[in-house]
Amino acid sequence: MIEPGDYVEIEKDGKKWHGMVMPHHAFSGRDILVIKLDNGYNVGISIKNARIKLIRKGEKGSRKSEREIRKRAGEKIALLGTGGTIASYVDYRTGAVHPAATAEELAFSIPELFDVCDVDARIVFQKLSENITPSNWKKLAREVAKELNGGKKGVIISHGTDTMAYTASALAFMLKNLNGPVVMVGSQRSSDRPSSDAFFNLISAARVALTDLGEVSVVMHSSISSDRCYIHRATKVRKMHSSRRDAFVSINDEPIGEVGEKVIFYGNYRKIGDKKTVADTSINENVALVYYTPALSKEDFERLTEDKDGVIIAGTGLGHIRENLVGSVRKLIKDGIPVVMTTQCLNGSVNMNVYSTGRKLIKAGVINGKDMLPEVAMVKLMWVLGHESEMENIRKIMETNVAGEINERHKIS
Repeated sequence: MIEPGDYVEIEKDGKKWHGMVMPHHAFSGRDILVIKLDNGYNVGISIKNARIKLIRKGEKGSRKSEREIRKRAGEKIALLGTGGTIASYVDYRTGAVHPAATAEELAFSIPELFDVCDVDARIVFQKLSENITPSNWKKLAREVAKELNGGKKGVIISHGTDTMAYTASALAFMLKNLNGPVVMVGSQRSSDRPSSDAFFNLISAARVALTDLGEVSVVMHSSISSDRCYIHRATKVRKMHSSRRDAFVSINDEPIGEVGEKVIFYGNYRKIGDKKTVADTSINENVALVYYTPALSKEDFERLTEDKDGVIIAGTGLGHIRENLVGSVRKLIKDGIPVVMTTQCLNGSVNMNVYSTGRKLIKAGVINGKDMLPEVAMVKLMWVLGHESEMENIRKIMETNVAGEINERHKIS
């Protein structure tokens, strides 16, 4: 009898495959046998008209039950899935990737995780990250608060990488009085590939979720090697490469720390408290992020900002736009619409005092976005407008560091 862990040869339609038999799961077809090839890839093969030969038996009892796995688990954390593929299975009949939806499936996917902690895994929603909206941010914030206030040591959120930094930033503003770490994690490469970063990232995230970190963070590979992950502050991280495993980089800031076999914090960080975590999800989504280009006409700028309750401009250099747009900006502010200037340069800070156009923007009433990433400034303005309507209060909060989004000083490299 062929069992999970056995090494087999499968011959079908004149082709042969060699590999280790993988366990069935909720998305397995009984007519599909999944094996891990010698090169590390998984492949699913229909057993109809196939010849299966046992090469050697695997270790007896290699597939442990959820109860057996949990016997060695430590403190309990929550893993909230949003549809990413970090802990997932491939349905080889359809090619679809399904996230692990139960603790048992997670245990079979990444059993080493239970050497670190006990995990309660559940799916909050299943969406590709480009389909996630601010309403999903609100739901996640409420679910995180529920888990932390219900006794979990920490919360991990598995998330697609493309918009993970947006969600992380939103949670950083929405979640108050964190009494446990909130760790966002993803994978650049699917879990059935030998080069996948899913396993190392998730185990690293679990280690961070057991610390006293009282901030929302993003944990991803620090290099192309699977030896450590960086712990990035949620409001200072950006995805800087479409496919590399070390795509996530802290901008205008150092990472909070690193994690390999153990967690190392580099310096000061916000620690967890003993109060009840609050999910403050009041936001105003009617905010525009306008990326200035030399081709942006006055008419286009006014169309992009029409009927908006707030505007973020990603300007050039120290925070500039063409001079003939200043009048349009002045009119927005006169009508009670806050306008915040950020820079496309990413590294460095806005300084509108240096050149004449910048000084005109200051005189018009533009809010200094300092060194905030444009997308972080957008999320922050949504959150601020959910709480304030007076321009001076909006200005004060936007120019104040709330969740680590502003650094007044930067290292010169």
